[in-house]
Amino acid sequence: MSEIASYVAHGAAQVTPATLEKVLRNLPLWKVEFAQINAPHFPHLVNQLEFLADAVEDVAEGAYKDLPYSALASAIFAITYAHKKTDIIPDHIASMGHADDSSVARAVLILHEKAFARYAEAMGFDWDNVTSKP
Repeated sequence: MSEIASYVAHGAAQVTPATLEKVLRNLPLWKVEFAQINAPHFPHLVNQLEFLADAVEDVAEGAYKDLPYSALASAIFAITYAHKKTDIIPDHIASMGHADDSSVARAVLILHEKAFARYAEAMGFDWDNVTSKP
């Protein structure tokens, strides 16, 4: 398992129902924040974060009940990580500031690709817009 995948697995293992509640309270603001990310070197980042946020929301609201908890916890970790102001690579660093956010989001989508692809199909999302491929 790659280091980033191990990092995601460790972070997801720390997610609790209280974490989910906190994320849900903040999700509307975080979605606006994600939509404003300017990261031309990581063209899928915004779509991936919005997709993961929608998945968390849909599962929490009961609109989608078939996402494994490990995928849900990983999605929660990814969007929480992307929101953090202090992370491995500070977001204000030109051209590379979102590399870590992108790596975490991509790792989540790759680790749980089948589950998220099923979610995308069931909810009418275009999986190609969210792709975990480079």
